[in-house]
Amino acid sequence: MKEQRLLLCTDMDRTVIPNGLQAEHPDAHKRFAAFCRLPEVVLVYVSGRHLALVQQAIKDYRLPKPDFILSDVGSKIYYFRDQQWQEISAWEQKIDKDWRGKSHQQIMQLFDDIVELQCQEVDKQNTHKLSYYLPLHVDHDNIIKRMQDRLKKENIDASLIWSVAEPKSIGLLDVLPKNATKLHAIDFLRQQQGYSLNEVIFAGDSGNDLTVLSSEIPSVLVANADYDIRLAAQQLAEQQGHLQALYLAGSSVLGMDGNYSAGILEGIWHFLPGFRDYLRL
Repeated sequence: MKEQRLLLCTDMDRTVIPNGLQAEHPDAHKRFAAFCRLPEVVLVYVSGRHLALVQQAIKDYRLPKPDFILSDVGSKIYYFRDQQWQEISAWEQKIDKDWRGKSHQQIMQLFDDIVELQCQEVDKQNTHKLSYYLPLHVDHDNIIKRMQDRLKKENIDASLIWSVAEPKSIGLLDVLPKNATKLHAIDFLRQQQGYSLNEVIFAGDSGNDLTVLSSEIPSVLVANADYDIRLAAQQLAEQQGHLQALYLAGSSVLGMDGNYSAGILEGIWHFLPGFRDYLRL
């Protein structure tokens, strides 16, 4: 019988990092850290943050050290070797095809006259990620449609990912190569590392996690996620025929509340019974 193993992929802010409005259960952090130390578990952080901010968060929140980092909403993949994080160049070469030879600056120029868009800081941009702030009162659906029309006219294949930064109450809009979302990055890593679908779990909480939460990848939506995200995740998963692959945390099965890392552990309990002995009190 094949030994059970897990490629555990989790978003950071308001998922493994308890920086949302809800409190973290007092047992959640230590139980999550203990689980991640299992040799059968390969930990992957999947974040909108860039590499330096991911590293800072690991330090600030005393998070378990990951084996891989999928940063910048999936547009960069890193692995740890020779005491440093190194980029997987095969991933960048793969997603670069969607840009059709256009540079970051050339694509950004397509949107220069859309006054509602405000460029995010330089360290939040990269070769395959354009990031903007967009006020919440603006009709973001209309803005996205205008941007999509311009990209299509230039034959550029792109994904536009909308999410909300809760602490600042501002919209975030990322322009990525079509095949550079969190979903595509996780699937690339899964196949590269030789994991089957039933050996992978993703956990998330926000808009830029929806592509994964509604996919065939077994996914858990932590209990502290906003109601709108819960509704959207369920609707999208049902539309795509993957509702059975989505788990909504919040039960008392582990004696916690399903928020943040407690929700991640609850999702593992749900999808992978073979790991339950490691999750018990």
